Amino acid sequence: MTERIYGNTPCFLGAKNLSKTNEYDTDVLVYGVPFEGPCTWGDYTGCELGPKQIRLSSARYSGYLPELDHIDVFEHLTLGDVGDVSTVPHNVDETVQNIENFAQSLWHTNKFLVGLGGDHGITYPILKGLTNTGKRVGIIHLDAHYDNMPHYENEQFARNTPFMRLYETEGIRNESLIHTGIHGPRNQPETGKYAQENGAVTITINDIRECNDLKAFAKDIYQQASKEVDVVYLTICSDVLDFAFNPGGPVDGNGLTSYELLTMIHEFGKLGLIGMDFVEVYPMQDANQNSSHFVSTAVLYVLAGHIQYLNKG
Repeated sequence: MTERIYGNTPCFLGAKNLSKTNEYDTDVLVYGVPFEGPCTWGDYTGCELGPKQIRLSSARYSGYLPELDHIDVFEHLTLGDVGDVSTVPHNVDETVQNIENFAQSLWHTNKFLVGLGGDHGITYPILKGLTNTGKRVGIIHLDAHYDNMPHYENEQFARNTPFMRLYETEGIRNESLIHTGIHGPRNQPETGKYAQENGAVTITINDIRECNDLKAFAKDIYQQASKEVDVVYLTICSDVLDFAFNPGGPVDGNGLTSYELLTMIHEFGKLGLIGMDFVEVYPMQDANQNSSHFVSTAVLYVLAGHIQYLNKG
């Protein structure tokens, strides 16, 4: 039996429970951000339940990936679960500051970080905490949407605003911020313009679909993200996947298949990432918790790539 991180909830993928200590003695640190800020789409809510359900679903899995040369991730890396950021319902500013402080303390450990969301607004303070350590950061942003609006009803930390905040953040190289997999009419016309004006790169779903070699294309994306920066960070919104592969996420068609996503993020891991997050899982929308289950596989594919990166070093 894996140790419980709280209540009936196990540590993610059987990780060591580090929630009661400041001795972070594992290779990878996992943490949850159970927060949904100002809602941008009616009653489509519940992603604050993501970290708990993702952990519960992860209890089914080992670290063994026979399709990736029979690698067992846990023969090479140790995982620690440090618990969840303390969030304050209805106080967005305080919660954002809590996330920034929490993440910054973890970044100082120089471990590989895995964040479990939560809505996409959490990525801004996570990366603000990283830039506070003096790192210059490139970002691979996998998403159906730009999430770069200036505000939502005057709220600057909504789920559709984090990349506008990151454009404005010292330490983020906008030209190394790669919006990847963008597609669909839930984007607003001005969002592409905002990306272009701020120097960010757009790679649409058609760019991915029409490439001749997905692994080579992933390497090209990484090269753009890694130019003139110290580190590269990966952030994944579930809706970069087609809704056929993502029943517990926002409803967006014409997205990536699970194979396409896993292939790309494995390549990113092989080339060198400092950490990642996976956001916008909505357990209340998903009777079988398929989307929560998928997060375990996605994280393992990145970590399998990370092992190859470390072995190259």
